[in-house]
Amino acid sequence: MDDIVDWSELPIELWPKIGKSLDNHADVVRFRSVCESWRSSIPPSLPNSPSFPMQIPQPINQSIDTVLNQATVFIIEPSLGASNLEPLAPSSKGWLIKVEESKNHAFALLSPISDRKILYPHATSSSMSWNLLNYRVIELCKSYTIHSRLSATVSKVAFFPNSPWIGVEDSVACCIFLEGKLGFMRHGDEKWTLVDDRNFFYDDVIVFKSQFYVTDKWGTISWVDTSSLKLVQFSPPLCGFGNKKHLVESCGSLYVVDRFYESEPPRRRNYVGRADRDAAVEFFKVYKLDEEWGTWVDVKNLGGRAFVLGNSCSFSISAKEITGYQENCIYFTDIFDVRMYNLEDRSIMAIDFDPCIDKSLCSHSSWLRIGGQNQLRNN
Repeated sequence: MDDIVDWSELPIELWPKIGKSLDNHADVVRFRSVCESWRSSIPPSLPNSPSFPMQIPQPINQSIDTVLNQATVFIIEPSLGASNLEPLAPSSKGWLIKVEESKNHAFALLSPISDRKILYPHATSSSMSWNLLNYRVIELCKSYTIHSRLSATVSKVAFFPNSPWIGVEDSVACCIFLEGKLGFMRHGDEKWTLVDDRNFFYDDVIVFKSQFYVTDKWGTISWVDTSSLKLVQFSPPLCGFGNKKHLVESCGSLYVVDRFYESEPPRRRNYVGRADRDAAVEFFKVYKLDEEWGTWVDVKNLGGRAFVLGNSCSFSISAKEITGYQENCIYFTDIFDVRMYNLEDRSIMAIDFDPCIDKSLCSHSSWLRIGGQNQLRNN
């Protein structure tokens, strides 16, 4: 039987190598929280790693001040004897939360589905504090939104790579304009560049296997060659007849969720609203790409998972492990606010804007500070 070495006896030269293999800020913070020696072995991040909010060019008018905001979706799992985290609902399961950092290192708690801010409990005016060192914190994904004085011009934006050990000069962004155009920007560019000036019908963009993947309204998936700014077709057209396609990564596979409206919403040219928020959903269809055969598979069951089609990112979760979520269901927003679609019986029901929140505690403030000195903060 192999001898088990206590972590405190590991050679000092291994600590930086272990720490720098962690590719998200939350894990780096927890690593540095173990002890003083581990904390001193690595910095919180490279000095020039991506930092948010990030100043970027406005997609339409470059003279307008514009920032790219980052939010992170976490799963928080309780540990034995840990107290409840208000305003999260008491549960033995995990919680799904989304946090957005501001310049002063405070965090806003958002709904992972609608991006609406979670309100303070008990109408308190002071910030709350969570000591997440007593919990297991798993980073699920990141999302990005563009904010400026100009009305919304972008429906979706993706940013990559984003790591404490990556210089921001190596990062790039890809976006879907409201009218369906596909935009691209390297850090430091003075304006966005159109990737494809012939197709104005792109629906979604995500980072999948360290590449930007996009889908158009016909369900054709392509990946973006960031060196040449060319699109490389990855899948045959889905030819689904829905109104909007969503890309979702689940358990290492790529899915397309086809959204069908009760009536055709305004779309693309000369329309400045969000069709996915201004129309009522009738049903969804889900398809999985069989990469070996290059064909689409009609999915009838999500295998114990739930899909979340958020306003700024889409992802999947193991429903049985998360408070308030049901398996084989799709969570989304439309004209009726936040709703849930059951893929098995095709029913739709309205739900609370965040299933993990204890509704008896919410009130009228909006800011929440998360973590103590060593948790989810830049030290």
